Amino acid sequence: MEIIEKRESQYARSLIEASLDPLVTISTEGKITDMNQATVNITGSTREKLTGTDFFNYFTDPQKAREASREVFAKGSVSNYPLTIKDQKHTDVLFNGSVYKDEEGNILGAVVVARNITEQNKTETELTEAIVFAELATGIAEEAQSKAETATRIAEDAVKSKQQFLSNMSHEIRTPMNAIIGFTKVVLKTDLSPKQREYLTAIKISGDALIVLINDILDLAKVDAGKMTFEHTPFKMAASISAMLHLFEPKIQEKNLQLIKQYDTNIPEVLLGDPVRLHQIILNLVSNAVKFTSKGEIKVSVNLLNEDEEKVTIEFIIADTGMGITENKLEKIFENFQQASSSTSRLYGGTGLGLAIVKQLVEPQGGRISVKSKVDEGSQFSFTLSFRKTTAEAETVSELIKLDTEIKSIKILVVEDIPLNQLLMKTLLDDFNFEYDIAANGLIAIEKMQTKSYDLVLMDLQMPEMNGFEATEYIRKKMESQIPIIALTADVTTVDLAKCKAVGMNDYIAKPLDERLLYSKIVGLIKKPVLINYNEEKESELSKKPRCIDLGYLTHRTKSNPKLMMEMISLYLEQTPPLINVMKQSYMNKDWDSLQAAVHKMIPSFSIMGISSDFENMAKKVQEYANTQHKDDGIHDMVLQLENICSQACIELEEEFHRIKKNDL
Repeated sequence: MEIIEKRESQYARSLIEASLDPLVTISTEGKITDMNQATVNITGSTREKLTGTDFFNYFTDPQKAREASREVFAKGSVSNYPLTIKDQKHTDVLFNGSVYKDEEGNILGAVVVARNITEQNKTETELTEAIVFAELATGIAEEAQSKAETATRIAEDAVKSKQQFLSNMSHEIRTPMNAIIGFTKVVLKTDLSPKQREYLTAIKISGDALIVLINDILDLAKVDAGKMTFEHTPFKMAASISAMLHLFEPKIQEKNLQLIKQYDTNIPEVLLGDPVRLHQIILNLVSNAVKFTSKGEIKVSVNLLNEDEEKVTIEFIIADTGMGITENKLEKIFENFQQASSSTSRLYGGTGLGLAIVKQLVEPQGGRISVKSKVDEGSQFSFTLSFRKTTAEAETVSELIKLDTEIKSIKILVVEDIPLNQLLMKTLLDDFNFEYDIAANGLIAIEKMQTKSYDLVLMDLQMPEMNGFEATEYIRKKMESQIPIIALTADVTTVDLAKCKAVGMNDYIAKPLDERLLYSKIVGLIKKPVLINYNEEKESELSKKPRCIDLGYLTHRTKSNPKLMMEMISLYLEQTPPLINVMKQSYMNKDWDSLQAAVHKMIPSFSIMGISSDFENMAKKVQEYANTQHKDDGIHDMVLQLENICSQACIELEEEFHRIKKNDL
């Protein structure tokens, strides 16, 4: 019998020692009577020193531990009571205890186990953080306070006001600058004394510098506001870059520099991308190269780096033999308001924004930009961009055509409200030997077109009475005319260019006008009637479903981090289809609480994924109806429209997800 009891005692001791969690027995007074090795390890004390000491003193909050032990003796047991052991790590534990009794049922003490939950707490914290981030990223989290909503609205209105102000200021400043630079060019062609030519040249240089300044400030504002968006249109890269580099020929010849162009013929002829932004990047870099190079050459190289079935990666290199950049300035050269030296702005002008804007145009498209330079030897800027392959037809790029005064009988209608600009256009068209009429706004232009025949219209965009967009839409839809229309725009934004195309304009030219480019575009459109097939273009546009998402905001918020963008798109794709189903089913079942909850969760994602605010307002109307069931003004149609737009967004976001994934590999 004694042997059996001894064996059972050893067996019990083995079980106790096998526990990795601290285990102690305490008396009814709270004194430690026994413990396992795990207790010895975590306290750093010996069994002898631990025995007889107060159990409560081994916790960061002794009073809380005392309350836990009282609960054990009062109730017979306690489960998952949170405490923290006073060791080096302050280990979090869950206190579990149960009393033990003698044969008569008298309580002798309690057995206490402290289960280590440090890792569990860490995992729960990480999980909570992940959930919070996911809710924030997908916009599901509620804006609990109306004050926060009001602040957000005020901020959004401020951004819109800022953008509208900048757009208006751009137009107002560039319009007189167009006339100043244009007339300066005209007068420079006449017979002048050396002094007169010197003064006029100074005016032109100052005007050009001011235009660069205006462009830089406006572009920076767009970057800061997250309004920089990128198109995916088919274009011929070789022809596009060649036409753009022609613009630098006069300045390069004036400085006796050599322009070397190197283009990899393995690059596919037509690619899908944003030619306007590509031009902007190269224009900035070539402009800098010309500005800071007084002798030698400017070399522009375009090379194919990688190619697969869907896309190509291209490297662009702009190298010069100019003044170079010191090594300590290279790291900061792409930051706002940074220039190669403190004297650079004084000697050469500029804002120090050009390279910062270039970086903001390259990196959001998944590209990289770098610079190498040696003082007095030159600089080399290189950047890489990926473009998708396409079988679509590209828009024809206007080649610069030499002025031919023998080309006559071309009748132009100029639609322009500013008298100075009207006079400038008259002067340029006289030089071209073209006939012309002037209309001060869109209404007058339409009246003239109804009584007289023209070959082409030059259409300003911002005018009183009827602006250029409205006039073009009327000409295309009401008059059913296919006459070529070239937009004259002071603010070349992606949004405006897309709108020009949408209403049926054939091309655009930016102010201040380059007379060679204007002449080339006019002659090119009139001599190539195939370009004026508006109906076919319109039918083709209508057959394509317009994109309903714009990832500009998401790109800005994630700082173009591809992994973060993919994660947020995945979360949207995961949560949206179930919400659509709940929304439809709830409306059919008249389950207003479920309808309200589903639509409420959908609303924040509209702005995050760049879906039109019209649908966000529509969702708010459905939510309001679910709360009140008053005024069922087309709620059924709204639910269907929300289903359609969210489904379309899911399709487009899946495509974007795969595109980002491939570009990130």
